[in-house]
Amino acid sequence: MGYKNEKLIEEKVFKDPVHRYIHVRDKVIWDVIGTREFQRLRRIKQLGTTYLVFHGAEHSRFHHSLGVYEIVRRIIDDGFSGRPEWDGEERLVTLCAALLHDLGHGPFSHAFEKVFDLDHEEFTQAIILGDTEVNQILRRVSAEFPQKVSDVIGKTYPDKLVVSLISSQIDADRMDYLQRDAYFTGVSYGHFDMERILRVMRPSEDQAVVKSTGMHAVEDYIMSRYQMYWQVYFHPVSRSAEVILTKILHRAKYLYETGYTFKQVPSHFQTFFDRTFELEDYISLDEGIMTTYFQMWTKEPDWILSDLSMRFLNRRLFQYVEFNPADEYKKLRKLEKLFKKANVDPEYYLVVDSSSDLPYDFYRPGEENERLPIFLRMPNGELSEISRSSDIVDAISGKRRTDHKLYYPEDLLEEGKGDNPLYLQILQLLKN
Repeated sequence: MGYKNEKLIEEKVFKDPVHRYIHVRDKVIWDVIGTREFQRLRRIKQLGTTYLVFHGAEHSRFHHSLGVYEIVRRIIDDGFSGRPEWDGEERLVTLCAALLHDLGHGPFSHAFEKVFDLDHEEFTQAIILGDTEVNQILRRVSAEFPQKVSDVIGKTYPDKLVVSLISSQIDADRMDYLQRDAYFTGVSYGHFDMERILRVMRPSEDQAVVKSTGMHAVEDYIMSRYQMYWQVYFHPVSRSAEVILTKILHRAKYLYETGYTFKQVPSHFQTFFDRTFELEDYISLDEGIMTTYFQMWTKEPDWILSDLSMRFLNRRLFQYVEFNPADEYKKLRKLEKLFKKANVDPEYYLVVDSSSDLPYDFYRPGEENERLPIFLRMPNGELSEISRSSDIVDAISGKRRTDHKLYYPEDLLEEGKGDNPLYLQILQLLKN
């Protein structure tokens, strides 16, 4: 039978709050789940700093990865199997890519990537192709199999239908994280009728499409995504925590580069500061290690590093005001000068943060990062891009929403305004 087709003697199940059960029968999938690289995802939160706003949002990348696998398994085993457009030989590579698509996420993913100029997809591919337990298991399928899984994640795999199940505008990744994040944050925005979508999803030559009778379920899905981004993912308080987290890492990096003597040498970060890190350094780092350093850094003589670390750990976050970069540039420059006069470093304590999202877009040839549109299969068999049939989708297609906030330590300014009149002047300027 061979390892590729080997089944477990008894099906394994994970009890899941979103999908009820996650089913594993393939020996390859079960073995991959047991690797150190995949188990590491238990120590990486799915929503980064969002737990400081929605206290239930403690779920991990491990949860989400299993969820994406289960959705893809249902699509291909229950919906696509036996249909002429679906090649059954692609089943295992699709399941492995779904399971491993987030394998390369680092601790507090986006902040960490931003500071050290990293790309989690590149690390996902590196772990799959490198000297890792995951690679050893995938190579047991065939010598070429790790590269195939990597190509699906890198969107270079020749079977575009396989890629679309994991990366498109209606993919298993989004369908899981919207529902999972809604569940753990306790909001109602992210819920949509996934059962209906899976029931009407069909394979085509280049991507998964949806029967026209499922259009309203897809509308609901697109609007759920839109609402989740602005109510949860871009929540201004969560962004405040991420601003502080980013500045902690920037400060530690600056201190290291300028020869500062740490009370506790940041050994786990040294190779990242030096840009000499190897794959093992990346795999060895998780959020538990990072928060341990933050705890130690609260005792550092460097006041900025100590204060920022204390703020993050104890949720003493920055306040914010709306900010329009086009109209308020001069105001920002004036604030920066006042902060410096008041001995408050604007590099760390006056931060503009921007969020932007495009909820849905149709195909625009030649544009960078072209988005594969969602197609409906019409009763006559033809494919129609969804915004041509849906007034709701048409109304938001191609419309990017951007939001800017200016973050600052209101508590610090309020406490010191009696001793330093510049603090009062800063507060008045910020609030006008």
